Amino acid sequence: MKFLIDFFPVLLFFIAYKVYDIYAATAVAIVASAVQVGWFRLKHRRTETMHLVTLGLLMVFGGLTIFLQDRTFIMWKPSIVNWLFAAVFLGSHFIGERPLIERMLGQAVKMPRHIWRRLNLAWSIFFIIAGLANLYVAGQFFTAEQALVAAAGQLEVDLAACSEVSSKELLELCMVAQSREETWVNFKLFGMMGLTLVFVVAQAFYLARHISDSAASEEIH
Repeated sequence: MKFLIDFFPVLLFFIAYKVYDIYAATAVAIVASAVQVGWFRLKHRRTETMHLVTLGLLMVFGGLTIFLQDRTFIMWKPSIVNWLFAAVFLGSHFIGERPLIERMLGQAVKMPRHIWRRLNLAWSIFFIIAGLANLYVAGQFFTAEQALVAAAGQLEVDLAACSEVSSKELLELCMVAQSREETWVNFKLFGMMGLTLVFVVAQAFYLARHISDSAASEEIH
């Protein structure tokens, strides 16, 4: 359930994009993220750091996207979020007595310190890879957009008005850019959710194995 709640703003972003455009979707995501933080606060009497960071970056990058009508900012945001969390997890690996993942799960799960450190490092690597994956998919759009702008000889082309361009070449370039924008939106929901789900399941198996080993060791002693 919490997994779905964490992706609530992304889901609404996806739906709004399909109905309207990326700018309306960005506004919806900002509101949804604010609602997410408020609801979690009312229900649990606390706020989640991840939700607060996401809301803050959404307000900055999403606000710039809407104000400047430039989708570049919102496309960079997932990479910035993932790399920020990677830095926090990696920093906790060297600063403090316990890595961050142990602080988060240590009350419920007992494992040797070196296992926690491995798991913490795995989360750091996951966030780095997720950020790079987003940047790669977004980069495909940026390349297509630059080709379209260069061919059109103007600073910006409205992707929602591809059918109104004056030549076949521009139409093809516009359709490619439009398709790659949609690919990024799909990846933002399904790709990121899929990567996270696979990693969480793999982590669960890893934890289960070492919990069993720890329990067996305690019985022997």
